[in-house]
Amino acid sequence: MGNQPLIVLSEQSQRTSGKDAQSMNITAGKAVAEAVRTTLGPKGMDKMLVNTAGNVVVTNDGVTILKRMDIDHPAANMIVEVAETQEDEVGDGTTSAVVVAGELLKRSEELLDQDIHATTLAQGYRQAAEQATDVLEEIAIDVSEDDSEILHQIAATAMTGKGAESAKDLLAELVVDAIQAVADEDGINTDNVQVEKAVGGAIDTSELVEGVIIDKERVSENMPFFVDDATIAVISDAFEVAETEIDAEVNVTDPDQLQEFLDQEEAQIRDMVDTLVDLDVDAVFVNGAIDDLAQHYLAEAGIFGVRRVKKSDIQRLARSTGARPVNGVYDLTEDHLGFAGSVAQKDVGGDQRVFVEDVEDAKAVTIILRGGTEHVVDEVDRAIDDSLGVVRTTIQDGKVLAGGGAPEIELALALRDFADSVGGREQLAVEAFADALEVVPRTLAENAGLDPIDSLVELRSEHDGGATAAGLDAYTGDVIDMEAEGVYEPLRVKSQAIESATEAAVMLLRIDDVIAAGDLVGGSVDEDDDDDGDMPPGGPGGAPGGMGGMGGMGGGMGGMM
Repeated sequence: MGNQPLIVLSEQSQRTSGKDAQSMNITAGKAVAEAVRTTLGPKGMDKMLVNTAGNVVVTNDGVTILKRMDIDHPAANMIVEVAETQEDEVGDGTTSAVVVAGELLKRSEELLDQDIHATTLAQGYRQAAEQATDVLEEIAIDVSEDDSEILHQIAATAMTGKGAESAKDLLAELVVDAIQAVADEDGINTDNVQVEKAVGGAIDTSELVEGVIIDKERVSENMPFFVDDATIAVISDAFEVAETEIDAEVNVTDPDQLQEFLDQEEAQIRDMVDTLVDLDVDAVFVNGAIDDLAQHYLAEAGIFGVRRVKKSDIQRLARSTGARPVNGVYDLTEDHLGFAGSVAQKDVGGDQRVFVEDVEDAKAVTIILRGGTEHVVDEVDRAIDDSLGVVRTTIQDGKVLAGGGAPEIELALALRDFADSVGGREQLAVEAFADALEVVPRTLAENAGLDPIDSLVELRSEHDGGATAAGLDAYTGDVIDMEAEGVYEPLRVKSQAIESATEAAVMLLRIDDVIAAGDLVGGSVDEDDDDDGDMPPGGPGGAPGGMGGMGGMGGGMGGMM
């Protein structure tokens, strides 16, 4: 072929290699971290996200911001995944995880410029993360699942800086009571804590209902509005005459036969209602439809009926009242029935809903959130979701850490000592990791309008003296004992944030070639493993779509939602 160049990629493909690829990915990661950094801490600011339809979301919840931002760059999306993982695992600490990941990338950039190889950095970061996890275990504080005071403090800490802060003491009490109510031998499933939002009223009028709220109304106006000491039946099918599974045809030759047919159907429905009456059922909840004639007889019998109840509500009803769902009325026995102190239709924020409450030892509960506007209620809902996650995590693990940036300072000091025992250039990476962790207390100080250098110097001094719980009070600017102040975070929030941030940073650092590979970037890779050699449309080159531009952020960070 002589000296002719060999062209492998199509003319439309774009490729960035070597230091340019690393620099581009690091820039993308740092941009994502900077986008949420100002929201961190009790003095963090909010973001307003507006989509093309004009819908507005006002929040300082890290994962909400990142999910709704229109991010095209693939490296930036990997940092977003850090926040999503943190949210799924522990429910809080999403902003901290992203900020640490961004700072790890920033510190690595400085070392890359000094010709430290990316694999060396990756190895050092992994060693530092492993050591950091061990140190966190050592400084963690043991907590009993019955220690309601610390659980309240943990719940309140998770709400600090969010829209719920004005009523965090009340809301923290609701969260702890809810989690303790739904805990059982199988663990804690926060799905059993239902959150109902009601626009109107103050946040501090929110309440916990020991039972279930169903977004439905009773099927007939002739039914009672409420029933006390209710016996409850739950049917996971329709309340109507069963249809044949095959198409059938009935020939009627005179009106008497038609009337006999209708009478038979009416008798069957009446018999179904009589079955409920014989079992002293006061309320019946049906997953499917309720026949019109059945509605009449149910109302006549004084039975409260609700139709088309969602399966998730059916499950919560069963957990809350002790009822066992059956497929049909004739399958009901006394063993299938549940009980509640009250079943009533009430107005919530202008909507009619059915309350099943006053349940003894309810294993499914509902928190009613109130607020002056829809945006306020939505932000309180996000704060409650974070709070539920951290209380559940604390009960499961039984370990917490002091907040206010105390763990990060303690880790930074420990890692600098550890770096002396690490041989080779990995030592520089461990030191960079220690410096990166201090971004959390530094950001807390910056967002509170304090001098970050003075705050860091004072924090280091306190921790050098053995005060492992010394953290920054964002309101006064003083360094105080966070344990004495009651500012706690679950151990898993910090350990998960460090692990996720490290994995994301290492993955990005190890990338030295970025190729716009057409449909491959969109995720439509041939994954059938049949070795048939087939490729997505356009072959290995394909169109460069989906990379958001290879020269930098590609304009993908500008949009919202």
